[in-house]
Amino acid sequence: MTTATMDLKQHIRGIPDFPKPGILFYDISTLMRNADAWQVAMGRVTHQVAPWAPDMLAAIESRGFLTAAPLASRLGCGLVMLRKPGKLPGETVSHSYELEYGSDTLHIQADAIVPGQRVVVMDDLLATGGTLAASVALLRKVGANVVGASVLVELTALGGRARLDVPVKALVSYDD
Repeated sequence: MTTATMDLKQHIRGIPDFPKPGILFYDISTLMRNADAWQVAMGRVTHQVAPWAPDMLAAIESRGFLTAAPLASRLGCGLVMLRKPGKLPGETVSHSYELEYGSDTLHIQADAIVPGQRVVVMDDLLATGGTLAASVALLRKVGANVVGASVLVELTALGGRARLDVPVKALVSYDD
């Protein structure tokens, strides 16, 4: 099999009833631990994101860090972290948002973005879109020009893409 024909879904394990009954969890750790598949995945994500010409990637805690760090290195751009409360030193800006099961808050360091910088948001998964939409709002609050969002896995049946007003690229999609 060549890298051009590699089916990356074969390297993402489905775990039923995790983290709770009725949920099918798509485990990217099996993709990351296969060196060839991980290189192919990062190459494909690089090709998806490069046309947006980002100055900065914004990684959503914590699995977004796993894709954003190698991608920032490949693209030659910076990386900022969007984290839960109390995880970033210095002054931060926050954005609280509602989820299906409650609420959450994301923070960014107040000086992390130069107003107008082109930013792509990175996460492992797009499901309902709440966290990605909140990340876009937070980045705009600090002056970012959010030009896109990139995820490894999209669960299309949950309709998360419709909550976003930026272009979205997904490495693989599942309809279930």
